[in-house]
Order: sequence, then C-alpha cells, then structure tokens
Amino acid sequence: MARRFFVGGNFKMNGTQNSIKSIVSALNDANLDSNVEVVIAPPSIYLLPAREHLRKDVEVAAQNVFDKPSGAFTGEISIEQLRDVGVQWVILGHSERRTLLHETDAFVASKAEHALKSGIKVIYCCGDTLEQYEAGKTDEIVTGQIGALCDKVSDLSNVVIAYEPIYAIGTGKPATAETAQKTHVAIRNFLEKRVGAKVAEQVRIIYGGSVNGKNCTDYASCKDVDGFLVGGASLKPEFHNIVNANKAKI
Repeated sequence: MARRFFVGGNFKMNGTQNSIKSIVSALNDANLDSNVEVVIAPPSIYLLPAREHLRKDVEVAAQNVFDKPSGAFTGEISIEQLRDVGVQWVILGHSERRTLLHETDAFVASKAEHALKSGIKVIYCCGDTLEQYEAGKTDEIVTGQIGALCDKVSDLSNVVIAYEPIYAIGTGKPATAETAQKTHVAIRNFLEKRVGAKVAEQVRIIYGGSVNGKNCTDYASCKDVDGFLVGGASLKPEFHNIVNANKAKI
C-alpha cells in the first residue's frame, strides 16, 4: 500500500490576522493535488479562525501541546482545547523547542503519547546538528529521538515523522536529497527493528529544512521521502507548488 504524500506548513511565530487570512484565502482558491494530505500550523492564537475559514480538505495543526489534561500550567495548551476548536494535528519535538526551550526526548515523547491517546495526530520531529552530521552521528541522534517515542507508543498509525537537519532549518542550506533519502532509510530500518516491518513500511517520513518551490521535486523523487514539513516557504505562494511536488514528478 502506497504511503500518502504529506505536506505540512509550519508558520512558527509568524503572521497577523490579515496575513493569515490571505494565506487561508489563497489555499482555498489553489488547485492542490487531491492525493496529498495538507496541514498548516499557524500560531495558537490563530488556530480557530484558520479552521473556521479554511477548506475542509486542508487540516490544521498546533505547534505545541502539553502532556497534562488541564490545570495550573500557565501558557500551555491542552489536548481538549485543541479538539474544542477543531484541530486534528500537533507538531512536537521541533528542534527550536528542543534547543531553545530545552525539551528533552522523554518530554517530547510524553506529549506525543498524551496527544495520540486523546485523538490528536502527531508530526514528530527529529534532527541532527551540523557537528553531529560531520561526525557521522546522524543515525544515532535521530534514532535516539525516535526511540524515545517508541518507548511510549507502539501504534504509529497516526504519527508522521519529520526529519529536519538543524543546520538546514531557515538557513537556505538544505541537506541534499541523497542525504535525506539515506537518513530516511536509516529511520525506516530502525522502526522495522522496534515496531515491525509492516508498521515501518507504512509510517510516513517527511523532510524539512529550507524546502522551497525550486528544490521540492528533487526530494519528492526520493523513494523514502513521503512529503515535507515546510517553514518559511509555507507563508508564500510557492507553498502550493510544494504541495503539488509529488504530482509534478509523475
């Protein structure tokens, strides 16, 4: 069974009411490949209006969620609150949260476990630094991050894994398609050992890190690249071309 291509747009801490309204309007009018699952992740304050005005075949993700159902956790967002406004996905483990906010593998995995048990699907991020890449430790680092998830979760049917080399995020210096394919194969082989061949073959592994309208088809042509997690380009019209990259290569 072929894995359905997946493209997520991570707006990060960008956007205003007007700019996000324009992005949503453009997506509503765009001719998007119907065979691609598309998800956008605006800042939390804009989740509700995005969901209310966005076409129904494009889903909405939060950029974070807490691993407790409710309580005295100032500044956090609960699963129930996401579900209450129609959000179906959440991005977890992004390198910016791992590095800037010191989120550990165990904490990210705990949040993923809580989200999945409560019916929210997860885009689970992993990635290596330039130093780790140059030292040949990429596979060790990313499988360690994914291993923390496997320690908590055995059913990965509602998980998309996003490999994002940290040195490529927002730098304009993406990893090569060859590097992405090689790392995705290593991830799939690791999953086969941890959760079995059938699950490993079904899990979608997407690439993120300076993906744009010019290089997206190169990545899409790789056998084990099942889509993208797009940062800055998701705020631009070229996002539509990235969504359609899998169709363009056929």
